[in-house]
Amino acid sequence: MAKGTVIAIDFDGTCVTHEYPHIGMDIGAVPVLRELTQQGCKLILFTMRSGSILKDAKEWFAENKIPLYAVNENPEQKSWTKSPKVYADFYIDDAAVGCPLKFMEGIHQPFVDWEKMRELLIRDGILYE
Repeated sequence: MAKGTVIAIDFDGTCVTHEYPHIGMDIGAVPVLRELTQQGCKLILFTMRSGSILKDAKEWFAENKIPLYAVNENPEQKSWTKSPKVYADFYIDDAAVGCPLKFMEGIHQPFVDWEKMRELLIRDGILYE
């Protein structure tokens, strides 16, 4: 299923720890996001960030060599809807019900547990080993 699969991904608490408006610490998202794009998935950065703090998030993806398909939009959906809701096949967000979270001492908010997320992506046929 991976090739062409569109995944909308949140940033703060999902790709890095919550340190808004700054960029948080690494939480293990990079290797999984790279795997997804290497297997043909299209990543849409789906975030509340805007202006210069959005630019910082986009730079994080570039610095980590994770290509983005789009930011806060799905260019393909413009041909069939005017809805502002970003269409994706899947959404990864620390605020989503059922998203595996990790709690760490000294970190004030939980964040995505990327080891467990990778297992879910494999289990559901989105990512292949």
